[in-house]
Amino acid sequence: MTQRLVDLMKLLEEDPNDSFLLFAIAKEYENQGLLDQAEHYYLTLYKSNPSYVGLYYHLAKLYESKGMVEEALNYYDEGIFMANKMHDQHALAELKNAKTNLELMI
Repeated sequence: MTQRLVDLMKLLEEDPNDSFLLFAIAKEYENQGLLDQAEHYYLTLYKSNPSYVGLYYHLAKLYESKGMVEEALNYYDEGIFMANKMHDQHALAELKNAKTNLELMI
């Protein structure tokens, strides 16, 4: 475990539902190639704060990398819905583009 991850985990102990920390930990695990651990933290974030729009793109990409196409498409769709609801045009465009690219590959 990297020092950065140790530090993030200590901070998370103080506030287990901190969306930014959950996302940062997921990304740290993902960057280390520990996809199951990354998935766990993305899903924890999803359950605690489904309006955290940034998680959908990254979780869907993680599922793509694991060959889990249906799951990826489902999270792109959920992310598109949430980005619309939150009026996040940047995330909306990014999610739509990623979904289209995946659909063209299958």
